[in-house]
Amino acid sequence: MGDMTMPPPLVDRSALQRHRARAQPDHLFLHEIIADELQERLIEVNRAFTSMAIVTGFPDFWGARYPGAVIVPDDDTLALTPGAHDLVLHVMGLHWANDPVGQLVQCRHALKPDGLLLAACLGGQTLHELRTALAEAETAVAGGLSPRVAPMGEIRDLGALLQRAGLALPVADGTKTTVSYANMFHLMHDLRKMGETNALTRRLRSMTRRKVLTQASSIYAQHYRNADNRVDATFEIIMLTGWAPADTQPQPLRPGSAKTSLADALGAKEMPLDRSND
Repeated sequence: MGDMTMPPPLVDRSALQRHRARAQPDHLFLHEIIADELQERLIEVNRAFTSMAIVTGFPDFWGARYPGAVIVPDDDTLALTPGAHDLVLHVMGLHWANDPVGQLVQCRHALKPDGLLLAACLGGQTLHELRTALAEAETAVAGGLSPRVAPMGEIRDLGALLQRAGLALPVADGTKTTVSYANMFHLMHDLRKMGETNALTRRLRSMTRRKVLTQASSIYAQHYRNADNRVDATFEIIMLTGWAPADTQPQPLRPGSAKTSLADALGAKEMPLDRSND
């Protein structure tokens, strides 16, 4: 018989919860950016939502923003009631999810027909400078790499998750925010206060060798120093939008059912294809 042992989950949830518990409210600037963006998008939707739920690992911040919302942690199994909400926000959790598709599926089940899901998470370009510097330094000093930053999805991949989860009218877009720090160590200190430090199950459990960190800081400064003699760090925020399917939503036409040609729509003359030389 082969080995039937299940592989360990990608994320150590207990470590993640410890890190989040140490987060400082005055360092949650990414949540502030996301909250403002979500508010703008809800205004554009121009609909009154009466039963909101928020999935997040930062209940104090989001509870203060939306006092009437049902707030549940982004555990592997979400404590959401099926069909109970017309709006679900999933914020700053998908990049730490062991099963991101499962998270979105559970959110869809929690929505009423034509209910809206808005999700915000960190994307694949986040901290690419830090990842590059640490990888180069650890390879040079230790001769190998250890998992240090959670693998975050690209916009196209995350948008595909919406379709896999059965959500209608899926849209994915992203924005990048550049933050400057005195050096790499200040960035790492800020990440701890944001509750976003390494919680991967296969992370290095011992202290990183000082030589690795020193060399990584030097590499970081060499490649990513800005005009103010500080170093830049990129945070990519991905926004996902999807709707619970409903009969009232616009439906795509069947292939071949169009009654107007593209030439008519463009005001152009339609020319037959000459295949005499085929």
